[in-house]
Amino acid sequence: MRTQVVIAGAGPAGLLLGQILHHYGVDNVILERRDADYVLARIRAGVLEQGTVDILTSIGVADRLVAEGLSHDGIEIAFGGARHRIDMRQATGRYVTIYGQTEVTRDLMTARAAAGLRPDDGQSRRRAGHGVRCRGRPSERLRWDKPISILR
Repeated sequence: MRTQVVIAGAGPAGLLLGQILHHYGVDNVILERRDADYVLARIRAGVLEQGTVDILTSIGVADRLVAEGLSHDGIEIAFGGARHRIDMRQATGRYVTIYGQTEVTRDLMTARAAAGLRPDDGQSRRRAGHGVRCRGRPSERLRWDKPISILR
């Protein structure tokens, strides 16, 4: 398999990077040590900043987020026996959306599958006894020192 970019990890960040690259026509493959069910079972935070929502919208992966997410314009902080509201939209013009990162991961996996792409869980390579080989100039190579990585 030949690709322009190899991404380590099919969590929200790796999947988002893969989808952004795909959106702009850059070939990529995502390597993940675990299967999709395991990745989706990892519970993650659920507050998305407006910039994240904007990126997901711009690459066409926010339909469910827009339909199901809860937009929050501010927060309340309690101190001195009273509650104090901080209106983020008024102060900054921005807001947050309550929508689980696990659901973002699911949406990104769905979009990747719809495009005919999928994270590579590495099982077929391990069974066949093959590793990952990188070619290219040293400035283009990925160095990965994390010992639990599939890229070791």
